[in-house]
Amino acid sequence: MLSCRRTLLSQAIKKKRQTKTKTRRKKTLPSKTAAISEQQAAEIQDEEGEEGFNLKVSAPSHAHGVQPLGNLYLNPGSVNSRNTGLGNLQILSDELVLDILGLLGPAQLGFLAVVSKSLYIFANHEPLWRNLVLEELQGGFLFNGSWKSTYVAARYSSLSTYLDGAKMRVRDFYSDYLFQSWLCANLEMKPEWLQRDNIVRKKGISVEEFVLSFEEPNKPVLLEGCIYNWPALKKWDRDYLIKECGDMRFSVGPVKMKLEEYFKYSDQVKEERPLYLFDPKFAEKVPVLASDYEVPAYFQEDLFSVLGNERPDYRWVIMGPAGSGSSFHIDPNSTSAWNAVIKGSKKWILFPPDVVPPGVHPSPDGAEVACPVSIIEWFMNFYGATKKWQKRPVECICRAGEVIFVPNGWWHLVINLEESIAITQNFVSRRNLLNVLDFLKRPNASELVSGTKDRVNLHDKLKNAIEANFPGTIDDLVEKAEEKKAQLKKVSFWDSVSDAQVGAFKFNF
Repeated sequence: MLSCRRTLLSQAIKKKRQTKTKTRRKKTLPSKTAAISEQQAAEIQDEEGEEGFNLKVSAPSHAHGVQPLGNLYLNPGSVNSRNTGLGNLQILSDELVLDILGLLGPAQLGFLAVVSKSLYIFANHEPLWRNLVLEELQGGFLFNGSWKSTYVAARYSSLSTYLDGAKMRVRDFYSDYLFQSWLCANLEMKPEWLQRDNIVRKKGISVEEFVLSFEEPNKPVLLEGCIYNWPALKKWDRDYLIKECGDMRFSVGPVKMKLEEYFKYSDQVKEERPLYLFDPKFAEKVPVLASDYEVPAYFQEDLFSVLGNERPDYRWVIMGPAGSGSSFHIDPNSTSAWNAVIKGSKKWILFPPDVVPPGVHPSPDGAEVACPVSIIEWFMNFYGATKKWQKRPVECICRAGEVIFVPNGWWHLVINLEESIAITQNFVSRRNLLNVLDFLKRPNASELVSGTKDRVNLHDKLKNAIEANFPGTIDDLVEKAEEKKAQLKKVSFWDSVSDAQVGAFKFNF
């Protein structure tokens, strides 16, 4: 259960405390309208460094006055207007109410919004209007501060001015579900979420060292100084990108948008899951962008290239505001990947293939993954648990000019700490070719394989192309893999030595 004791009050308390002397805090009588006393609040603020959360400096209060459910119990005389306004529907969970409203169109939501104050809040829930915009308007919209305003401005432009000042605040409305959506959109990343940086960092290593130390053992590494000569590092600002890309549309979630439209959205957006520009065809759409970077020397071998135009999607340009990113996933088709940051910075968290991240629930066949709604929600609810794990995640902040290597099968989460631009590519080398071939021939390959129209035949196409272009390669790799497997099965000297009487080797001192 949430309470604003650690959220909404934190900024106000901080300002009050700044006006007081640093020696001794005077006790004051609690306000009649305060949910908690100032003394309690001050104590909570003292604890926030370890347990609490801080809101962004620019964070507004909830547009409609929604409070966390915990505050209801701090105000014994209050009645939750959420329930009185829903009538018989109050027995339904907030999620179910919103699922039902998600079946309605904009006109029906508008009618419901005037039935009661409670339905007003539910019918104005921003994700409902976001879905309407993305489904009905596709990419043909200009973000107007909120998703509802965006929809109205596009469909009923004469009403948009009226709606700008028509937001109503409702007293005594308590809901953890609705409040958390706002909270996740307005939380700062806690310092402790950013402190751990335990990835191996290397600069100037040879390709041979990279292969032996990281690619073959399937370990992540952050590489410094290997893209210093990329023109993109100097050229890729907003003005350059808008000029070169013009009216070209890029993949942004389920829609396609011009860069100028997307930047207008990213400048204004404050939501739990910001839309992420993630386009696999950017090089074909704007060839000059492809000439502004080159594949680092460590990743030059890419055996999927033997398929030519039939290869699955493998390279993407990535752009997004602070807070955008990718929740936990494993890269497609059992490939490895590299990700180079051109502008901004990204927080990475990686778990090895045999460790499923907390809060993540993959289906037995790996075709689906259930995880928290947003990245911030995962940090709030699950990150702390990883401190006590024996197998802790690999973490780092990857900054402009740096490249991270993500081995095949590793779970990873990425969140932009500021507006960021990056290039990423998935690849297949001799080190992970057998893994890829095994993945592509799984019985449910038609559900698992991605980035290509011909999912069923991709295994045979790749295998035949490899054998035609690199005869004997697959056989050699299979032979080496079997030799390595046999070595691992050999009994060591210490395991073979036994005491004749007790059945085990013993040291006697």
